[in-house]
Amino acid sequence: MSTAGQVIKSRAAVAWGANQPLKIETVDVEPPRAGEVRIKIISTGVCHTDAYTLSGQDSEAVWPVILGHEGAGIVESVGEGVTSVAPGDHVLPLYIPQCKNCEYCHNSKTNLCQKIRVTQGRGVMPDGTSRFSIDGKPVYHYMGTSTFSEYTVVCEISVTKINVNAPLEKVGLLGCGISTGYGAVFNTAKVEKDSTVAVWGLGAVGLAVLMGAKEAGAKEIVGIDINPSKFETAKQFGATQCINPLDYPDKPFQQTLVEKFDGGFDYTFECIGNVGTMRCALEAAHKGWGVSVIIGVAGAGQEICTRPFQLVTGRTWKGTAFGGWKSRDQVPELVEKYLSKHLKVDEFITHNLKLEDINQSFDLMHKGESLRAMIHF
Repeated sequence: MSTAGQVIKSRAAVAWGANQPLKIETVDVEPPRAGEVRIKIISTGVCHTDAYTLSGQDSEAVWPVILGHEGAGIVESVGEGVTSVAPGDHVLPLYIPQCKNCEYCHNSKTNLCQKIRVTQGRGVMPDGTSRFSIDGKPVYHYMGTSTFSEYTVVCEISVTKINVNAPLEKVGLLGCGISTGYGAVFNTAKVEKDSTVAVWGLGAVGLAVLMGAKEAGAKEIVGIDINPSKFETAKQFGATQCINPLDYPDKPFQQTLVEKFDGGFDYTFECIGNVGTMRCALEAAHKGWGVSVIIGVAGAGQEICTRPFQLVTGRTWKGTAFGGWKSRDQVPELVEKYLSKHLKVDEFITHNLKLEDINQSFDLMHKGESLRAMIHF
């Protein structure tokens, strides 16, 4: 029996406030309005960005909210005017939309579509309202996706159709972490063959950078983390060696790296979100041509610093969001690359959990015991 046009009762993990465990609630999910799509989520990854918002460090956090942005699902119904997807299509929600009409979408140098940026940051749909509610009171959207719910509503420009053969219990990870690290190598840094690369933080994003650097043909790929239990996995993803900064306490770590690696690296990537390691990564980039890319998200109000001379002498500091991919156009291409076994996804999944166990996924993440936990509805 069709549910199109009806309010759907949906189980969802709701965040009621900062640093509080998520609570499984029954949420009313309204039908999609014009330009919107309602999706039945099959599974979703749990990302550090979700934990970042839950920690209270996110200046755009609103409560109560349904987190989640690495989901995959099936279109349940569409609103007026929607033409790019239809009921039954397999799709990925996208936290960076692609309207294909704004000046950002028309510019090949960026993927940062701004069409719905303001309302998305406020946790509402473009008309200023939410499609989620409990007992008539609104529950807010998150990153335009809210995949910690059996059903979610997103803008048409925030969803892309994918190959029906792609396993929906896995490919949601291409909605953030894997795509971000992998894209930072090719779209942001443009790593060349035989270059040298260092990666700070060996979680899922860092491993995706390693994977990309290996594919790009880098000759030296150094993984850096204070948790040596991650080193073996890092080598499986492409690291040629791994280093623990705690093993070098006698001088600034960047100085050690510059001395140890012939002046530093051609490319460095910070995948932690720590302003100290951001500086370290920049200053370990090679004088004259080194490029350092910030991927990790630091807490609200924090600032990065370095001596201007570090930049005067030829280093470049860059940042990336979602790896620079034009989301609706290029995510389906990443899915095809995965299906042809040219892109790892399965290897990132270390835990499979039910929605009721979602708080466990955050515990595993904070303990460094998981790469990605997948939540299955």
